[in-house]
Amino acid sequence: MCATRDWDSGIWEIYEKEIPVTITGFDQEQNTGLEEELQLEHLQWLKEAFASHVPRDPRSGEVGAGWKAGRGWRSSRGPKQQAGSMSLEEFQSALGTMLGSERWASQMELLFNKVDTSCDGYVDWEEFCTYLLLQYKEKDYTGRQRETFLSTQPIIRHCLYNKYMYFKMPLRFLGVSKEGTLTIWDSSLRILKSQEVSLESSEIAGSRSRIRKWTTDAVCMPDVHKIALATSSRDIHFFDISTASCFEEFYLFGIANVPTCLCYWCDTKAPGSPSVLLWGDDVGNVNVLWFLHPLSGMFETPFTEEKGPQRVFMQVSSGLMQDIRDHIRLVSYQLIPGVHREAIRRICYERSGDLIITSSGSSSTSVVIMDAPRKKKSYTWKINKGVTCFDFCKSLNLLVTGGVDHTVRLWNQYVTSRPVATLQGHYMAVLDVVIYEPLGQIFSYSKDAVLKVWDISSLCCLRTLLLKFPCVQAGRAVEHGDFPFLLLTSAPHVLLVSCGDYLALLRLQSGGAEGDRLLTHSAPLSCALYNPFFKQVVTGSDDSTVAVWDVETGTKCLQLSNVHGQEEITCMALDTTQRRLITGARNGAIKVWNIQNGHNLHKLEAIAEAEVTGVICFQDNKLLTVGWNRKLALYSITDPGKTYVPADLSWKGGQVHSDDILAVDYCPSLGLLATASFDGELIVWTLDTQRSFVYLRRAPHTATKAVKDTAPCSLSQPPILSIFMAQPPVDKLLFLKFRAEDRKCRNGPLLVSSEAGFLCWWSVMGSPRKHGQFYAPKRTDESVLGLCTDQENSLLMSGDTAGFIQVWDISEFRLQPGDKAVNGCPPLLYCWRAHDSTVVSMELLLFSSQLFLVSASSDQTARLWSCNGCYVGTFGQKKKWNL
Repeated sequence: MCATRDWDSGIWEIYEKEIPVTITGFDQEQNTGLEEELQLEHLQWLKEAFASHVPRDPRSGEVGAGWKAGRGWRSSRGPKQQAGSMSLEEFQSALGTMLGSERWASQMELLFNKVDTSCDGYVDWEEFCTYLLLQYKEKDYTGRQRETFLSTQPIIRHCLYNKYMYFKMPLRFLGVSKEGTLTIWDSSLRILKSQEVSLESSEIAGSRSRIRKWTTDAVCMPDVHKIALATSSRDIHFFDISTASCFEEFYLFGIANVPTCLCYWCDTKAPGSPSVLLWGDDVGNVNVLWFLHPLSGMFETPFTEEKGPQRVFMQVSSGLMQDIRDHIRLVSYQLIPGVHREAIRRICYERSGDLIITSSGSSSTSVVIMDAPRKKKSYTWKINKGVTCFDFCKSLNLLVTGGVDHTVRLWNQYVTSRPVATLQGHYMAVLDVVIYEPLGQIFSYSKDAVLKVWDISSLCCLRTLLLKFPCVQAGRAVEHGDFPFLLLTSAPHVLLVSCGDYLALLRLQSGGAEGDRLLTHSAPLSCALYNPFFKQVVTGSDDSTVAVWDVETGTKCLQLSNVHGQEEITCMALDTTQRRLITGARNGAIKVWNIQNGHNLHKLEAIAEAEVTGVICFQDNKLLTVGWNRKLALYSITDPGKTYVPADLSWKGGQVHSDDILAVDYCPSLGLLATASFDGELIVWTLDTQRSFVYLRRAPHTATKAVKDTAPCSLSQPPILSIFMAQPPVDKLLFLKFRAEDRKCRNGPLLVSSEAGFLCWWSVMGSPRKHGQFYAPKRTDESVLGLCTDQENSLLMSGDTAGFIQVWDISEFRLQPGDKAVNGCPPLLYCWRAHDSTVVSMELLLFSSQLFLVSASSDQTARLWSCNGCYVGTFGQKKKWNL
């Protein structure tokens, strides 16, 4: 078998086609570091020190002995130290001499490790300058004020309308003027159509009197492609907008009081299910009109020769005209009187809980939350000077109100006595507020055309934006209308603000695909690991992004984008020095990175265009990779100047796996390597000889042949423990390394495998055998993809595909000699729901003598927990934690 590939055969083409990597640094806002202390005179001194530096002979300790200019030391092992380069001790000595203080002694080694991009143990002036340049560039980038929540220049258009709605597919905005003019805009606020709609219908058939009407509110009815317009003449007009020409289809008149605000709800996931139209009136009543079969018809449509819209009388008549009673098959009406003492300004329906929320300018009934059937307790807020606007978010259990006292208040749904928080900053009455869940923000808008963005978690004002409408003039009050805001929380994420005769469109950030919660990455995570040397957590995601986080505070230190172009990252590992990161990709590419500055040090040969599932690092700068290519490949990264590293496929035990290799683990104290494949085959290898040590399980399709091959038994053939004809894939392997170091425990189970949710325990020394299994997930038909243990192997953590994490006490599990292979399980200490989706990776870390658990999930989050399940935080959150 050929050990290496031909250099000229195009094997490196996979790297040449990649999108270049993007490196982004982040200001951690920590205390002043050593780099920031350096002044111009310090840099000039260091430049001369590097230029004149002659290393000491590592054998004699004398300066310059055994040195040849331009060649380095004649017989030193490993990388040669060149002129002008310093080792760690020499670098610390030079900095100590320059600064003349012991203050920075603890940071000198960390700075050296950051500067040493080649990881050869030496730094020179060029490396030092490159590092400082990157740091200053990143600091300048993070120091600028960036427009993250809004576009810098909103689109402003002149119009005559004070209420806006929208339709999807394609996105269209509808504006309705007070006089009854309907205008349709596209997503860039270009007018597509404008039409006058007639609101001059008489209240009683045959009446000659005409009453001038004003539109009080309008609402969109997307499931039936209509809009409803309420007027000051106590009626509601229903216009069909499904065709090119807008026409009035129904006319609801004879309403007892003037409708002041409308709300419409329909179930978009169940077309044809009942929908509801609500309106509040000028005396404080709430009206509820249920459309029982909206797709079949909103009202009954009997045959008639009369032209114009069908008229429906809301009062009970004497049979002279059609009233609401004639439509009971399609419509159900409910009146809730006396909800407020004044006119209702806003009304909202929340399907979760069947809640109706209303507000008014009354100080005694400012906001009311009640259930539509009126069977539960109602909650009433009493706010001085009443409320002009509100917004409600059920998932956050948050009510936000604004009023004429210039204040925005945050309330808990069930606590009316005092607000959760009060946001001050506006100088005029707050006209509208809205909750923007994707980024956890609140938008508020005041009468002086000032828009403020508030962060819900920190309660701080993120930005204040004065919208420069042409109609806004100092000393003049501008008519805004009752509904200045329209927010789209789904794509394309825009905010519309109206002011007098003008309309502004501001584009927002979505916050990711799952914008309703905090995310670590914008794509599902594939792996996470902990670096104890730098005390950092590294996460990798499917969009080929790697992020480095400070575990003590949760702040982001570094981000690498396009790590493998557009290929998904499938696995990661740290080398034995914990200063280099190895990443494997879906297309078989493998790269080695400097963990501190993101420089790509090596590119490893891809054996085949097949997923890399595992990387193992050894002490002698050797790597072993496995994956869907079904091969065990070795690489040597000892030469820091060698960018492209070929693969060594001369594994002495042979490439025996006949299916994709899914899991691998290494036990240094025993020198054993375990590999497992999709067909359930599980092999333990001796690393020194690269020979198979024991077959814990053969693949079903090779089992029969293996039995024949072992009869008669040969001493050179490793034993075969078990044969299963229908064996699930092995998802994860974990050596219990602490037990392997204890000779008393070596005959017990030292290897744990995860198979279709079962954790199987295997002994590999003495008499290799299976010691039983138990099902770990909380729910049935789940699998375990995350598996880790503490340093003493007393705790075992498992994470399943339902998002649950279990903590098991294995301090005494399977330690007694002569244990039989039974299916009992160890004591379960803790179990909690950690993620909304699959837990793909877990790492147990020790920080300040305390155990913490890092979990990564396909729900795009990585989180930090205590070992008993207490939540610390999510990597990527704005608020820092302190371990």
